[in-house]
Amino acid sequence: MEVRSYELDSFGHANHAVFLNYLEYARFDALRQGGFPYEELVARGWGVYVVRIEVDYLKEARLNERLRIRTWVDGYKRTSMVLAQEISPAADPSSVLARARVTAVWVGADRKPMRVPAEVHVALGLAVPGSDPG
Repeated sequence: MEVRSYELDSFGHANHAVFLNYLEYARFDALRQGGFPYEELVARGWGVYVVRIEVDYLKEARLNERLRIRTWVDGYKRTSMVLAQEISPAADPSSVLARARVTAVWVGADRKPMRVPAEVHVALGLAVPGSDPG
């Protein structure tokens, strides 16, 4: 990701709300890399609904700064998972600009919570193929 001019606030850095867009893009990218692009989720009638998000803003992001966003699973329950995320400058990944914890619930075609699918557990490294993720 790169900080664009229209994302800046009156102080000249990326607006805090823009960070939420960066984080959402990265979550969908993580699912895509795990074999579940958005189109696949839609085809299966699944949704991933954010029900809680906590963000700690630590440093500012400036115009044209390239960002690196890490996303990993920090825990899960039957129908939900917690994803942890960090935003850092691409040039200095050890300097964290923001940290987030996102709780998301999996929903089925009926728009009711569903068990996180076993193949998603495997794709995201929560289980090994052929195991029962519980």
